[in-house]
Amino acid sequence: MKKLLLTSLMGVVMFISSAGLLQAAADLEANTPAIAAIKTSMQTRHAQMQTFYASGAIGLTQDGFIAVKDASAVPLSQRGGLAGLVKDENSDRARLYKEIAAANGHPEWQGEIQSTFAGRWIDKAQAGWFYQRDGAWLKK
Repeated sequence: MKKLLLTSLMGVVMFISSAGLLQAAADLEANTPAIAAIKTSMQTRHAQMQTFYASGAIGLTQDGFIAVKDASAVPLSQRGGLAGLVKDENSDRARLYKEIAAANGHPEWQGEIQSTFAGRWIDKAQAGWFYQRDGAWLKK
């Protein structure tokens, strides 16, 4: 009975593996010179963005990026700068997801890595920041 169960289990594992459903988890902490440079850029920018998060001017999107949520929360003279920060942040995030996938040797994992990071960004957001869930803005 045990041998039959083991044989059946091995068959299921082989089927799952051959179907491409069994994959090693991505190393989200991968670190290459390119990833380190992107992280440094993001950390430097983060200090500039904190007041915009706190005011509700920007929020975290459910797809792993940021967006201007309420431009009226920012004085007109600062809106151009805010748009530039958002553009630069989203560019770095896209590059980060791509570089981590490449560092794992699986560029096809980029979408899954992005999705994982999207959840992590929201989980780590400070109280009072906004994030998207099913297209709606919610306050953490």
